[in-house]
Amino acid sequence: MVAQKERELVQEQLEDLRNTCTAGRGILLPGEEVVSYYPAEMEARADEFGLAGTNIDGTQWQVGDCDVRFPLHSISKVFTYGLALEDNGLDATLEAVGVEPSGDPFNSITFDDVHNRPFNPMINAGALVAANLVHGSSKEERVDRLLQRYRAYTGNPDLVVDQEILDQQLVSNDRNLGLSYLMRSLGMLHGDIDDNLFVYLSACSITVTTPELSVMAATLANGGVNPLTGETALPREHLRTVISVMSMCGMYDAAGEWAHDVGIPAKSGVSGGIMGVLPKYFGLGVYSPGLDRHGNSVRGVAVCRELSRRFGLHVFADPSESRFGRVAQPDALQS
Repeated sequence: MVAQKERELVQEQLEDLRNTCTAGRGILLPGEEVVSYYPAEMEARADEFGLAGTNIDGTQWQVGDCDVRFPLHSISKVFTYGLALEDNGLDATLEAVGVEPSGDPFNSITFDDVHNRPFNPMINAGALVAANLVHGSSKEERVDRLLQRYRAYTGNPDLVVDQEILDQQLVSNDRNLGLSYLMRSLGMLHGDIDDNLFVYLSACSITVTTPELSVMAATLANGGVNPLTGETALPREHLRTVISVMSMCGMYDAAGEWAHDVGIPAKSGVSGGIMGVLPKYFGLGVYSPGLDRHGNSVRGVAVCRELSRRFGLHVFADPSESRFGRVAQPDALQS
């Protein structure tokens, strides 16, 4: 386990990081806004800001609004894709959905016409296909299988789909509905459209806290094994694929800039969550619902940029550049 002094140092660094990336209670940062389909009360909660980290040995840090539950929304695409890979294997999954960045917003109606598939599973079109690939004899069984897997990632056996959020999404879902019918007409989707949307949106409606999100990230960083429970959530054979696609496609149409400037494999959601994975070391969860024009949390992006710039946590940085306690690059600092 992490030594007490090191634990305290990282706590101080994270608290300082949160203070750097906020404007104070009740004040929004430039460019922050709450998306229009959020409930009206979210406008008053736009400055909520939680930050949590979990090391692969199970040590955890929490700063700020870490008790707030929020829907995973697009972050769920990572884990649904993982189960699709497990159910179908890599080759069959690649036939249905690619791994190329689209360069377009997450809800664009664009496809890889050469291969007749969505570009990647981190945009809506690809995520709908990934949900379609999850096995089960009914929509309820498919959702239950996903939920059980999400519980393995978080270590929370009580994790549930928020029915109120799901109901809201089901009645304001015209774009995904139209996209689904178009893809079925092109042979990209199969079966009942409404059932598949129910599965996809149920995963999006699972709510987590920032610490739980950091455990999900740490599970990916730890070879697919939850560092708190020891339970395997994703077979190691699919881990490289999932993290690679996150790295290339996880931050919507800002993915290339993100990979270059920040270098932390990450996935965002329009609820304001960002999950970051430092393979073999650390999982990060950030929540703040004020979004930028790409649909990414403004404060979450700022946190990740500071972790890369100030603390040297870019995945392609030399290990000696790390100044984040001794957690992120322990081997280099022990030499």
